[in-house]
Amino acid sequence: MNKLLLGLLLGGVLGIFDGLSGLISAPEVKPMILGIVIGSTIKGIITGLLIGYFAKKVKSLSLGILFGLAVGLLLAFLVAFMQKQYYWQIMLPGGILGIIVGYATQKYDSPSPNRSAA
Repeated sequence: MNKLLLGLLLGGVLGIFDGLSGLISAPEVKPMILGIVIGSTIKGIITGLLIGYFAKKVKSLSLGILFGLAVGLLLAFLVAFMQKQYYWQIMLPGGILGIIVGYATQKYDSPSPNRSAA
């Protein structure tokens, strides 16, 4: 699996949990949770793709984590800005998602085709 695909999958899965965190941080959004989870999953997929692409180009754990945090926070801020509320509840999980995906895509080392099977 390459870094782009890893970012996409991990971002999507973590996006689900990002959306579900709304039930804990803002219980009043319970009637809208399906839309929140779908939106957070899409945001997670976009975040994962951007971070995965960055990880393919730049081989630095610290820069990968920093880039992941920045992308996660930026996309979460845009969503919170459209809502005009819940900045903390949206940006905190978005930033954590970015950090995790940034770390994972930098730490993951896809096997090179020259490696022999042991």
